[in-house]
Amino acid sequence: MAASSPVVVVTGANGLVGAAVCRALVERSARVRAVVRRAGSAPALDGVTEHVGDFADEALARAVTRGADAVVTTVHPMGSSREVQHRVGAEGTPVLARAARDAGVARLVHLSTAGVYDRSAGVGDVAEDGALLPGGSGDYPDTKNATDAALARVGGLTTVLVRPPAVLGAGDTSVWNTLRPREVRDGERRANPTATWAWVHVDDLAAFVADVATGAVATADDPERGPVAGGTTPVIVAGEPATWRDYLGAVTDALGVTPEWTDEPVWTGQLRTDRARAWGWTPRVGLAQALDELRRGLTTAP
Repeated sequence: MAASSPVVVVTGANGLVGAAVCRALVERSARVRAVVRRAGSAPALDGVTEHVGDFADEALARAVTRGADAVVTTVHPMGSSREVQHRVGAEGTPVLARAARDAGVARLVHLSTAGVYDRSAGVGDVAEDGALLPGGSGDYPDTKNATDAALARVGGLTTVLVRPPAVLGAGDTSVWNTLRPREVRDGERRANPTATWAWVHVDDLAAFVADVATGAVATADDPERGPVAGGTTPVIVAGEPATWRDYLGAVTDALGVTPEWTDEPVWTGQLRTDRARAWGWTPRVGLAQALDELRRGLTTAP
């Protein structure tokens, strides 16, 4: 890793998480190669250079990784067909990973998801070694698990699989601040209020990703102390405990509608963040602040 001004490639740089990662990297004096599909959509920040194209195109992958110190991948077409999710995630992302390896890139940081873990009723708390959902659990967890497994097979690269739960943060494409509330407004208001609603704020997630990508977190031979050099290390990042009463209650209150509470068996455990915290991460955005931001966005939206 370069001692100063590391060069970091970020895919999906125009998305909620990708843009936040770009900002966090610039704050750490990194030079960012922002990969986007649409010209003019990368964050307009000093130190950010836009690269337009498909990261799964081998020529582009080799061009953007040449001379880079790290790669951050944030793209997964959630909500698209299973075929598209698999093609972009499980088939496309490893193309970029292999190009990074061949270019001598020090680290690959991949945005996975805590949604790959079994969080059924009665499971209890979940850490990185928790049981993964079996195949057939749904298009999203199946293709995310397949992508993680495909990246683990790309040898010769230090890979970190960052696994956040629901990501809160203001933005037109934000699932939990914008898209899901639209569904609530349109009638999707059912949930067990005691069910765990695991979350993290996008700024805290981006700060962790940027620290790992720029080498602020040193490699180690024990994953509890840092990314395993030459290996694949999963790490969970999550904010303070919350329930669906917290999230759906905040959304319905802001929208002026009534939630529909249910009582089916649900997961009430927590995502363990011991590993991320041992790597030096401490989330700064609390639940109250995150939900206030959410409410403000909903009450001021046209």
